Amino acid sequence: MTDSDEHDWARAIAGEGEAFGRVFDRHRDRIRRHATGLAPSPGEAEDVVSITFLEAWRKRDSIRFVDQSMLPWLLRTATYTCLNIARAERRYRAALTRLPAAESAPDPADLVADGEVFRAMRRLSLRDQEIITLCVLEDLSAADAARVLGVRPSSARSRLSRAHARLREEAHHLRPRGFPSEGVSNA
Repeated sequence: MTDSDEHDWARAIAGEGEAFGRVFDRHRDRIRRHATGLAPSPGEAEDVVSITFLEAWRKRDSIRFVDQSMLPWLLRTATYTCLNIARAERRYRAALTRLPAAESAPDPADLVADGEVFRAMRRLSLRDQEIITLCVLEDLSAADAARVLGVRPSSARSRLSRAHARLREEAHHLRPRGFPSEGVSNA
């Protein structure tokens, strides 16, 4: 009789954590299998197990045992939990369909003719490409780029300035679609 759910549950209510652990260990796999078949997605089965045992603890004084087992109560609670999750998911999906479609703003990168900027970059020396990549594309400060390159910060700043001027020269003919003609000169 000492290994019955009713006995362990009474001990858990009295404050014995190990008794709750025994009930949990005894039934979690069964609850998970049950939930896997009912939950909207297999990943939610673990959530159902957690919610079921949380509800058991929350309603600890009103658990109904069948032949000293709380498994029937746990299975019923897991079923209701699965139904609640499915209902919440349906409501969420329905709410999403009622929302107006988002207006998307074009990405400025898409407004530039495909690959022209990168072709201009490839015409630069490796040293220029490196400093532009670190400071512009990777958004590192000149001081951080200097540490990466093993040079003084002042050297990195002057390299960046020269590389920036050379890239501007290579790309001077670019006119991105949708931007005014001066849009590239500040690049």
